Amino acid sequence: MSDVATPLQYGDPPQLGPFVVQARLRVGPAGLVYLGLAPDGRAVSVAVLTRGAALDPAARDRFVTGVRDAVASRSGVRGWMARATRGRTAVADTVPQVLAMDGGSAPWVATPYEPDRAGAERFLEPVLVSGTLIGEQHGPDFAPHWVGDRSPALPAPPKDAPPPTETRRAVIAAGVVLTLLLVLLAVTVWLLLRKEDDFRPPPRPLPPTVFVPTPPPIPATPDPGRPTPSPSPSRSGTGTPGPEQGDENEGEPI
Repeated sequence: MSDVATPLQYGDPPQLGPFVVQARLRVGPAGLVYLGLAPDGRAVSVAVLTRGAALDPAARDRFVTGVRDAVASRSGVRGWMARATRGRTAVADTVPQVLAMDGGSAPWVATPYEPDRAGAERFLEPVLVSGTLIGEQHGPDFAPHWVGDRSPALPAPPKDAPPPTETRRAVIAAGVVLTLLLVLLAVTVWLLLRKEDDFRPPPRPLPPTVFVPTPPPIPATPDPGRPTPSPSPSRSGTGTPGPEQGDENEGEPI
């Protein structure tokens, strides 16, 4: 592992719990260690498992168990971590103080940052095991399939807050108001339609009757002393021809 602080890279979490992540301190096969800032301004070291180790139930359980045993050992109870590391790793005089931890899908632990003492990286040691752990170390060493993963395990994004809901009383009041508005709208439409039906233009008055008196008929009677002409037969008709013009004074005497 490297003890030199390096800038954050793409994929690093900006914040773990209440701690703001500022830089990388160490990168190992089991996890990454970050330099963070606590809400009270203290510098902290935060260790988080890699994505592959977090997906391994056994590795995740070893990490969480080591953190919990460290808390118990500071309370006077000798934990599993101290027994497991006896004769295999150099055990520090005191277990680092655990400020906060998360044992969920992306486990992490935060301890005070002290440049000359072991910090959160201490809890990444029991994650990697060698041999079969039967008594003393026997059997071939093996490497987990996630050893080559160097991406930190990121906690799941927080779920969206449920939409705000109104109380039952408010819902009933809103329903009553909506019903009244609908009834008022229906009555208004009905009145408008009824008014249109009742309003009919008055019929156009008939023109006044004008009586024009006509003169009485005059009978066509001949003048007195004037003979009434007798109808003359047509040329094509039969009958006795009448006297022609100029023949009134002619003829044989009787």
